[in-house]
Amino acid sequence: MGCACGTTKESTIGGCQNNGTCGTGGCNKMNVFDWLSDMEVPTADTFKVVEVRFKNGRKDFYRNSENIELYTGDPIIVEVQNGHHLGHVSLQGELVRLQMQKKGVADDDQIKKIYRKANNRDLEKLQEVQKREMPTLYRTREIAKERKLAMKFSDVEFQADNTKATFYYSAEDRVDFRELIKVLATEFKVRVEMRQINLRQEAGRLGGVGVCGRELCCSTWLTDFKNVTTGAARYQNLSLNPTKLSGQCGRLKCCLNYELETYMEALQHIPKIEAPLLTLQGEARLQKTDIFRKIMWFGFSEENTWYPINVERVNQILELNRAGKKPATLDKDAEAIKEPIATLNSDLVSMDNKFRDKNKKRKKKRPNRAGGAGGNNPPRPGNTPQGGGNRPNKRPPQA
Repeated sequence: MGCACGTTKESTIGGCQNNGTCGTGGCNKMNVFDWLSDMEVPTADTFKVVEVRFKNGRKDFYRNSENIELYTGDPIIVEVQNGHHLGHVSLQGELVRLQMQKKGVADDDQIKKIYRKANNRDLEKLQEVQKREMPTLYRTREIAKERKLAMKFSDVEFQADNTKATFYYSAEDRVDFRELIKVLATEFKVRVEMRQINLRQEAGRLGGVGVCGRELCCSTWLTDFKNVTTGAARYQNLSLNPTKLSGQCGRLKCCLNYELETYMEALQHIPKIEAPLLTLQGEARLQKTDIFRKIMWFGFSEENTWYPINVERVNQILELNRAGKKPATLDKDAEAIKEPIATLNSDLVSMDNKFRDKNKKRKKKRPNRAGGAGGNNPPRPGNTPQGGGNRPNKRPPQA
C-alpha cells in the first residue's frame, strides 16, 4: 500500500513515501479527529494551547500567545531550545485541555510559544534538511558498529533550522555513548541528542502492517503501552506460542488486552476444574472450554473422543463428586435399566406360538394312495388279486 496523497508532474506517486501509514487519514501518523470543530465556541474562552505534531507522530503542546488564526494541518514555526522547529497543527480548542489533563501536562510557563505560520521558504528548507536523515542514519550505524556499541539506531530527526539532530536508539543494557556523541557532532556539524526508546516505541516509529491485515496500533492511534502478560492469553484460551503471540516489536501483542475484560467477565460463570470429573465410566479430564457458549469438552484417558457438556451439567457432577457420589456417565446420573431380551420379544414369541398352533390344526394325517389298511379309496379295477393270491411275476413263454 503506497502513499497516494498526490502525484508529481512526472506522474509518479507523491506524498511522504511512508508506506503503510496513509490509512490514518493522510500521510501522517497519530492523526486525530476534532469532534468539537463544528461547535461554536466563544472566542474569548478559546483555549490558547495548541497540539503540534512532528515527524513520526511525535506531539507536543505550544501556546498561541499571538492569537494567530490556525486550522488543523497548518504548518507553523514553534519555539524549541536554542532554535526553532517546524510542525503541523493537529488539535486545538477544548480537546487540547483534555489531552493535557490525560498526559499530565501542566498549563504553566514551561509551555513554549508559537512564532508564526510557516511559509514556502520554511517548507523548502525543511525538505532539504529531511534529505540528510537517511544518510545520517546509515552512517551512524556504521560508526556504532565500528566502536562495537550494542545500540540499535532506528530513526534520526533533524531540526528545521538544521542546528540539532535527535538520534533514537534502543538497547538492552546501559551504553556509554559519550565518545559517540563527540564523533557524531564532528561528523555532521550539528548538536546531537540521544534519546532511548523501547521496542514498542521503535515499532510505532517505523510502522508496518500486522498479521490482522491492518496498520500497527502503535503507529496509528495507540500512545500508552500497557503491560501485557501471558495470563491474558491463558484467559482467552489462546495457544502459548511465542511466534503467534508476539508482534513485530518482539513483545507480546498489545491487542491481547483489548478483549481481556470481556473474557474475565464471562469466566465468572465458568466453574474451575482442578481435578478430573469422576464417573462410573472413568475419569473425565477437561480438554477445551468455549467461554461464551458455556460449553466444556471432556475426554477419558482411554478414549480419543471429546464429549461437550454444558456448564450446568458440570456443576451438577462437581456437587456429586463432593458428596462422594459418581454419576453413571457425563450425561446421566444413573444408567437406564435394561430389560431382558425375552421380555422385549414376548409379543413376538406369543405370535409365533399362535401361528404354530394354527398350523398344527390344519395339518392332518393324509391316507396312503396305494390302498393300504384303513384307506377309504376302493382298489382300482384290474389290480384285484385272483383267488386271494398274488399276481405271478413270471412272463409266459414266447413261441
